[in-house]
Amino acid sequence: MQNQGFFVWPDAPEKDLYSVCVHCGFCLEVCPTYQQLGNENESPRGRVYLIKAVGQGIMPLDQAVIDPVFNCLDCRACETVCPSGVKVGTLIEEARGQALYAQPKTGAAKLTHEFFLHGVFPSPRKLGVARKLLRFYQRSGLQRALRNSGALRLLPKHLREMEAVLPKVSAQSARTALSVEVQEPVVQAKATVGLFTGCVMDVLFSEINLATARVAQRNQLRVKVPKEQICCGALQVHAGDREQARKMARRNIDVFLEAEVDYIVINAAGCGAAMKEYPELFNDDPEYFAKAQKFAQKVRDIAEVLIEVGFDPPKARLKRTVTYHDACHLAHAQQIRSQPRELLRAIEGIHLIEMKDSDRCCGSAGIYNLTHKEMALQLRERKIADLPREAEAVAMGNPGCMLQIKAGIQAGQLDMEVVHTIELLDEAYRLEREEA
Repeated sequence: MQNQGFFVWPDAPEKDLYSVCVHCGFCLEVCPTYQQLGNENESPRGRVYLIKAVGQGIMPLDQAVIDPVFNCLDCRACETVCPSGVKVGTLIEEARGQALYAQPKTGAAKLTHEFFLHGVFPSPRKLGVARKLLRFYQRSGLQRALRNSGALRLLPKHLREMEAVLPKVSAQSARTALSVEVQEPVVQAKATVGLFTGCVMDVLFSEINLATARVAQRNQLRVKVPKEQICCGALQVHAGDREQARKMARRNIDVFLEAEVDYIVINAAGCGAAMKEYPELFNDDPEYFAKAQKFAQKVRDIAEVLIEVGFDPPKARLKRTVTYHDACHLAHAQQIRSQPRELLRAIEGIHLIEMKDSDRCCGSAGIYNLTHKEMALQLRERKIADLPREAEAVAMGNPGCMLQIKAGIQAGQLDMEVVHTIELLDEAYRLEREEA
């Protein structure tokens, strides 16, 4: 691919992507940052125009372009309504890659980037250490002591809120607990799935991974958990670090293709979207582009695969009033909306209440709530305001959303549980076993 305008580094945004935007404005009504700011540059068509101007050599790749590009939540709501099919998410991510070349990180920002995105997240061993440290913090009395002493008040408010809603870290990660390579169903298997355990999901939400494996087995799926898998690289892609994301993608592609599974099952919306889009990282690498396409064709969200292969409605009754939040990378990036709702409605006793603007971003957006805390807080407040107050629980399919919305519920002093969709199905199956 040839360089374009002031995009002079590899992996530049492609003319074929930004030239199809006709600036109709349909995207304005659904863009969270434009809704909040009313600034054309902070809208999808504004950002596409800026990227186009740099690609055509009209504008330099400076802060006037870089700031709006990084202020984007990459929620893809614009893609859902775009009549021209503009792949805004791809353009944003590629433009961020160019920005990272144009303005290399220095000082503390560089150290943080290298430590987390190159060090901790790509390494299962380091993630395991982080998991053990967090569990020690929670169980040793240190967490209670710091909370009681008021020392946590030294942290910024948004970090205090996140600390307050961290789930209890279990004794084992799902990666360790599912130590037998193949988890067999009790009857003949419909298909073999490779369970992607993830990074944040298996550090903070390993119980959801275990529930996913149980539900898959209950529905006649053979579950493999490849031990050499690593983080999906979504955070690296969002940060513009495409070369590091490629390294991680190659590892996962090789590991799961070697596992010879029918499906690669994901329970985190951001991971699923990133892994379905692996081919975009290899446009200049014919060998891995073909492998990435084969890999991406196997990737399914857990709700998606259960509907596709067929699932057994639980026989037990689980009485609960539930609302559902559409995670951006499930609803907009993967177009998965009906499947989670079908699972919830199949549970006898569940009363599903639709939420206003259920697919509007909650402000989590990977680590956006850490890097753009003011905008993330505004969006969180809008999401909490939209929650039906009669709901006892809000279900969703992404760990970042779970933490963000749980923090908002706690800040608003609401009596509402935050759950992953698959947890409700797993609970209904557990009751079914107990009642048998």
